[in-house]
Amino acid sequence: MAPAGGSGVVIGPDGKLQKKSVSWSNILLGAGLNMFEVTTLGQPLEVTKTTMAANRGDTFSRAIARIWSRGGPLGFYQGLIPWAWIEASTKGAVLLFVSSEVEYRAQSVGAGPFVAGMTGGFFGGLAQAYLTVGFCTCMKTVEITRHKQAAAGVKPPSTMAVFMDIYRREGIRGINKGVNAVAIRQCTNWASRFGLSRLTEMGIRKVTGKADDKPLNAYEKILASVFGGGLSAWNQPIEVVRIEMQSKTDDPNRPKNLTVTKTLKYIYSQNGIKGLFRGVTPRIGLGVWQTVCMVGLGDIAKDFVGQLTGEKPAGH
Repeated sequence: MAPAGGSGVVIGPDGKLQKKSVSWSNILLGAGLNMFEVTTLGQPLEVTKTTMAANRGDTFSRAIARIWSRGGPLGFYQGLIPWAWIEASTKGAVLLFVSSEVEYRAQSVGAGPFVAGMTGGFFGGLAQAYLTVGFCTCMKTVEITRHKQAAAGVKPPSTMAVFMDIYRREGIRGINKGVNAVAIRQCTNWASRFGLSRLTEMGIRKVTGKADDKPLNAYEKILASVFGGGLSAWNQPIEVVRIEMQSKTDDPNRPKNLTVTKTLKYIYSQNGIKGLFRGVTPRIGLGVWQTVCMVGLGDIAKDFVGQLTGEKPAGH
C-alpha cells in the first residue's frame, strides 16, 4: 500500500483510499513516545516555559536561576512524577488514535494532506485536552507553585495532598481549572504541527522529485517535524493565559472567576503584548522536540514496530 500523505490513510492496490487500522501496538507506541519526550528534554523546557510565563518580569537567565534555586538540576523536573508521566502515557495514545481516524475521514471526503493533517491534529488535540491534559497541566502548574511556597519558608504539602484538597474544595472543576484554555491550546497546537509538517513534506517531495508513493527518509521526516513544531508556537498567548488561570500564586490584582477572555485582558493590562509572549523561546524548543518525537520519530517507530509485528507500515 502506498502513502497518501496523512498518517491515517493509505492507498490500496485499486487506487482507493483505505483507513489504516490503529493497532494496540500503535496506541502503546504513542504512550511510549510521549514518555520518552517528557522525561528527556520535554519537562525541563516545560518548567522553563511555565516559570517565564508565570513570572513575566523575569529575563530568561533569571527564570533559569529561579528554577535552579528550587532544587538544582531536579528543579527542572518538577511535576514530572506523577502528573507529567500520567499526561504523557495517555495523551500520545489519544492523539495518535483520534488524529489518525479524523485524518482518514477528511481525506475520504476529498481533503488534501495539508487540510486533513490540520483537521486530524485539531480533533486529536481537542480530545487530549478534555480526556487527560487538562487536569495534568493544572497540577503541574500547582506543583511549580508549591515549590515557590517552599522557597518562602512555608512547609509544602505533598502533591497528592494538594490534589485532594483542591478536589474537596472545588470538585472536578477545580482540578480542571483552565481546561478550556488547554483545549484551545491543544487543538491549535496539533492542527498547526500536523498541518505544517504535512505541508513541509509536500514541499520536500516537490524539491526532491519524490512521488507520493515513495516514503520520505528519516532526515526528511525530522526536517518536516521541526518546521511544524517550531512554527506552531504562534499561539503562545493562549499558553500564557492557561498558566495564569491555573497558577496558585497570590495576586491581589488578578480578577476572580477567571475566564479565557478575562485572563487575556488582565495579562495585557499588566504586561502588554510582550507579556502574552513570555516563555515563547522554550516553547519553540518544546514544540520542535514534541513534534520530532510524535510526528518524525513516530512515523519511523511505527514502521519499525510494523516490521517486528508483521503489520503493514503506518501509512506514510
